[in-house]
Amino acid sequence: MSRAISYILILIGLAAAFLGLRSVWESKQAEKEAEEAWDRTIQSQPANPVKPHRRLKEGETMAKLSIERLGGEWVVVEGAGRADLKKGPGHVINTALPGSKGNCVIAGHRDTQFRILRNVEIGENISVELDGRTYVYRVTSHHVVSPADTHVLAPTPAPTLTLVTCYPFYYVGPAPKRYIIQAKLIS
Repeated sequence: MSRAISYILILIGLAAAFLGLRSVWESKQAEKEAEEAWDRTIQSQPANPVKPHRRLKEGETMAKLSIERLGGEWVVVEGAGRADLKKGPGHVINTALPGSKGNCVIAGHRDTQFRILRNVEIGENISVELDGRTYVYRVTSHHVVSPADTHVLAPTPAPTLTLVTCYPFYYVGPAPKRYIIQAKLIS
């Protein structure tokens, strides 16, 4: 009897490990597809493009976000739904576009793309490339809030970049808090 229970527990553990690995693999595949879509977009642009900002359909690649010091670079998609965030960090719909007046909010998963945010320092630069332009933001704050605290999503008078991910970074299951990084446009 105890041997049967042991085998059942081992099978449950293996199934859980398989599902976790499958989820990571699916995210990596979706990120790869988003990166390829970004590369096709960049290659199809003429030299020195200066396109007007435009709204995209949910799930489309829209920008490239990078934190040079940490070697972090991600393709950002429009939308922050479950399917969108599998592809990479997602621009929260109805927030400002990068470089625009207002609050540009980008959300990402803490266990894949945005785990690196734990190492971001105040004063650090974050770049966002959109429509042939690169916008550089300087980190002004980082803090932890409850999921119900949505003041960080509110519009701002100045061009602001807000990065959001779940917190704590190493937590099994749905994380109880949100880690927020805010940065102001400097160029």
